Amino acid sequence: MEKKNKSLKIFLYISAWVIIWGSIASLIDFPLLKKGIYSEGDIGQYLTFSITAFLSIFGAKNIFDRLKL
Repeated sequence: MEKKNKSLKIFLYISAWVIIWGSIASLIDFPLLKKGIYSEGDIGQYLTFSITAFLSIFGAKNIFDRLKL
């Protein structure tokens, strides 16, 4: 039972970080698209989401270690 509980906590933690990453990346992406800095599907958009994903993974890992899930 304890293993299932731990697996559920980890699943929920990862899910929350995916939502956080997507939200932050979209908030950064939206004004860049509106100002015409890059177009939808361009390499700039790919880089925006990739860089925020890397930073999100780094942050999630650091917080995960502190939470000791």
